[in-house]
Amino acid sequence: MAWIWLALAGLLEVVWAIGLKYTDGFTRLWPSAITGAAMVASVYFLALAVRSIPIGTGYAVWTGIGAVGVAILGMILFNEPKDLIRVGSILLIVAGIAGLKLAAP
Repeated sequence: MAWIWLALAGLLEVVWAIGLKYTDGFTRLWPSAITGAAMVASVYFLALAVRSIPIGTGYAVWTGIGAVGVAILGMILFNEPKDLIRVGSILLIVAGIAGLKLAAP
């Protein structure tokens, strides 16, 4: 169950990170409320996950999911660069996340 909590925490990290773009410096009510709620929920589920997953592994996977998700959505939603180096780097992060999952007790 801990890995499910961790995956959910990572997905919520993507929500709040992308949400920051829409808050306009926290001047827009609903995007700010959604972003704030996603932040709290993301950290809550991370806390549940690291009850049984080592903190180093949990935190690295959490930030990795967030980094990959935000990078991909940045390319889709905000027309950020889609060059080979960027995509290759994202794939390296995914490989690191998979490696941490495989190495976890």
